Amino acid sequence: MKRILERFIDYVQIDTQSQEDAGVVPSTKGQFDLANKLADELKQLGAEKVKVDEHACVTAKIPSNLQDGKKVPSIGFIAHLDTAPDCSGKNVKPQIVENYDGGQIVINKERNIILEPKMNPELLDYVGNTIVTSDGTTLLGADNKAGIAIIMDAVEVIKNNPEIKHGDICVAFTPDEEVQGGAELFDIEGFGADFAFTIDGDGLGEFNYETFNAADAHVECKGVCIHPGAAKDKMVNPIVLANEFLSALPRTEAPETTEGRDGFYYVYEISGDTDCAKIDLLLRDFDRDNLEKRMDFLRKTADEINARWGKDYVSVDIKVQYYNMNDFLKGKEHIIDTALEAYRECGLDPKITAVRGGTDGSTLSRRGLPTPNMFVGGHNYHSVSEFASVEAMEKSREVVIKIVELYAEKA
Repeated sequence: MKRILERFIDYVQIDTQSQEDAGVVPSTKGQFDLANKLADELKQLGAEKVKVDEHACVTAKIPSNLQDGKKVPSIGFIAHLDTAPDCSGKNVKPQIVENYDGGQIVINKERNIILEPKMNPELLDYVGNTIVTSDGTTLLGADNKAGIAIIMDAVEVIKNNPEIKHGDICVAFTPDEEVQGGAELFDIEGFGADFAFTIDGDGLGEFNYETFNAADAHVECKGVCIHPGAAKDKMVNPIVLANEFLSALPRTEAPETTEGRDGFYYVYEISGDTDCAKIDLLLRDFDRDNLEKRMDFLRKTADEINARWGKDYVSVDIKVQYYNMNDFLKGKEHIIDTALEAYRECGLDPKITAVRGGTDGSTLSRRGLPTPNMFVGGHNYHSVSEFASVEAMEKSREVVIKIVELYAEKA
């Protein structure tokens, strides 16, 4: 087995599934289990200042090996410990397909979970590769344990090959990325990097320096509950109010009707009875002004419903979750330019993609640590049909090493 594959299989078998609304970071104990394991491995590899903090965040440093006092930026590489709450991460049983031939991959025959190019055309990018899946009862965990394996493997290669010249390299593995908790607590100053890269992307060659701007909205519809037999001109049904609110949302601006740089409204939970109805939805847009317009639209919709019914029955509470990382990379284009140069020197044609979601880099960039995102070679995240290419992981490791070499060469 290949070194990076061994690491990856080792890591995915540790259950680090995070939990929504846990009220603590990390939200699950398993993240500490993986954090402590990684800290031990980093120490064995000779990394310095290895630490696991109270939130299970792992940090370490590989000191510069440059002579003559050359000054180069301290570069960070970051991956997250947790897997998504959407699908079980317990008892992951990796399946390995050697020399993928471009046809079907049967993940789970009994459940009829099959990967095929017709539904997953990106599979054809990996013909001849070693493909890893789960057994179809859990997710795989390539998001983001592939990123962890890539960084750990890069550390080992750099430590074992002193001819690879580099400045200070800062490594971090963060908790609760999937539930948006860890990056806000990350000690940027203590980390010590001038900028960083999350290794948390998708397919071979992708590079991301734009993400959505994001907000979470909670709509509450109160009413007047009365016996339906005596309800004429008295009852105000919160379920009816909620239906009016939902009907106002544009159907062409939903996740299932948008792509590329389109924004959307995403209703992800509804509950209610004749006393109160609640709607939870996400707002997403690449343009910050457009996100503000979406927030204003929800407030205006509530105002219009309240005006029709003659009282403030509907309320809207909105919280911004993160901003487009590109807003915080202005004037720091050397980070993007050097990364793309590294891609090309490693034989890749960069696929610059705006992320229809967010990363830890969105929050870290806003907080002062510019952090674009690199690929790991994984697909179908958060699902039982998730898969990853070992060769793509190896290529990502190669790019990581090339980035630090390029900055050393330019010193």
